[in-house]
Amino acid sequence: MKRALAGVKNFCREADMVLLALCLLAGVFGLVIISSATASSANTARYLIVQAGGMAIGVLLFIGITLVDLDDAASLWKWILAFNILFTFSTYFFGVERGGNKSWIEVPGIGITIQPAEIVKPLYILLLAKQMYVLRDRINHPLSVGMLVGHMLLMVGIIWFAADDMGVALIYVFIFMGMFFASGVSLWWILGGIATIAACVPVLWQVIPEYQKMRVMVVLDDTLDPLGVGYHTQRSKIALGSGGAFGQGLYEGRQTQRSILPAKHTDYIYSVAGEELGFIGCVVIMLLLVAIIARCLWVATRARNGMGSLVCVGVASMLIFQVFENIGMCVGLTPVIGLTLPFFSYGGSSVMTMFMAMGFVSSVKKHPKPGWLKTTDLNRTGG
Repeated sequence: MKRALAGVKNFCREADMVLLALCLLAGVFGLVIISSATASSANTARYLIVQAGGMAIGVLLFIGITLVDLDDAASLWKWILAFNILFTFSTYFFGVERGGNKSWIEVPGIGITIQPAEIVKPLYILLLAKQMYVLRDRINHPLSVGMLVGHMLLMVGIIWFAADDMGVALIYVFIFMGMFFASGVSLWWILGGIATIAACVPVLWQVIPEYQKMRVMVVLDDTLDPLGVGYHTQRSKIALGSGGAFGQGLYEGRQTQRSILPAKHTDYIYSVAGEELGFIGCVVIMLLLVAIIARCLWVATRARNGMGSLVCVGVASMLIFQVFENIGMCVGLTPVIGLTLPFFSYGGSSVMTMFMAMGFVSSVKKHPKPGWLKTTDLNRTGG
């Protein structure tokens, strides 16, 4: 018993308990908002059970991953890469279509779905960090840049081809961009990448489906197709505006409780918070998410090597993009691409993945840099 208690105390001292506490606060807050968003549904208990179950599994993954040295885990990169490719591609054969894409696989017998590309995100971050760290001395060589870009395009291509999920694919792109910048790559490669993306936009515009083009156009003109593609954004902005400073009250939001607001427990959970808890509730959500991102970046500055630092930057990049896109979507500043708000939106795979990613950050903190490691080495490796 004494050994067990000593082990628990040691874990609490070395793991990132501040990060875990912030994530649990956000997750519990999310459960409250989900309960209100689904109060008028007959399945509200199921929603809460799935979300709470995802959180519980996520916490266990947080603990387990914290105990693992990521340097040792990354040595299995061939197996992890094979898993990432096969698991993500599995949606091509077994995917269940929802909202125009096949991102989910249904677990037989229990009626629960999982999202492979969501679960693979932290592993993708780990592999990119490992690859960038190995290539650190020649990061600016064209072959190195080509290998890194190829890794990203491989995963993005699989997601797009197998699941047709542009939203999740864009997360992978943004994760790569954040880590690529932090890896110490030359500014010329950054500028070249920006120029390449700009040059590809007209080509991509010609090949993407018409409904996706319309989602972009609605951002530029919110009166466009108000009963079609623009309906979600219109209802979201009305919900946010009607909440005022303090909201209409939990379980009292007119659009939420009358089910006028679409996707209220998933994509537009932030709008539910705005309507029922007002500006104050939205600020609390933002503060929690900013604190989690800031904590990830703080751990990055104290990583023992460039790989650990890049892992933390990758997790922070993932959060930054999802938060910006989801809230931007709710207020009409970004296109609707179906991304959840981390820790708050309903989704067992989503919340489990977030805690899993936080476990990677906690592992970096638990395994600090050795005293003999020179600061110059950290600077050289981008750590």
